[in-house]
Amino acid sequence: MISLSLSQDVLSERPRVISSKVGHVWDLPANTFGAAYARFMGSRHFSPDDRPLVRFMETEELAYVAMRAREVHDFWHTLFGLPTNLIGESALKVIEFEQMMLPMCLLSVVGGTAKFNEKQRALFYQHYFPWACRAGLRCTDLMCVYYEQHFHEDLEDVRQQWGIIPAPAPK
Repeated sequence: MISLSLSQDVLSERPRVISSKVGHVWDLPANTFGAAYARFMGSRHFSPDDRPLVRFMETEELAYVAMRAREVHDFWHTLFGLPTNLIGESALKVIEFEQMMLPMCLLSVVGGTAKFNEKQRALFYQHYFPWACRAGLRCTDLMCVYYEQHFHEDLEDVRQQWGIIPAPAPK
């Protein structure tokens, strides 16, 4: 059985990352976490409403936790400065594994890296993989964060507060 921890506030209030709840981030100052999230989503033409609903969970609470994990994925892209290409997604899956210890995250890394060419594989395993392992272990338990309460805060302050190590530029 999957067991993930969420803060009591998040579990009791069950915030959702959907347009009607996070649309205000477009109006926040450029240096804020919320504005960085809006830029990330807008530059890729993503909508928080595009995530499919979670199905086939044993309890309503577990379904919410799984949905929350899906919904905060783009926050993690923003916080860690990772692109949505195969290398960026694979690196984020390493962080997700370090954070949640879900086998599916590790399987995604194996499957994703199998599609790499030789140059991508070398870049991933020499540069991104070691960083992602450190980054995922060093930061706070990101599933417990009530992100919506921090949209108005400076992005760099949020990263520092949560122990986030942004992805370094490839050498």
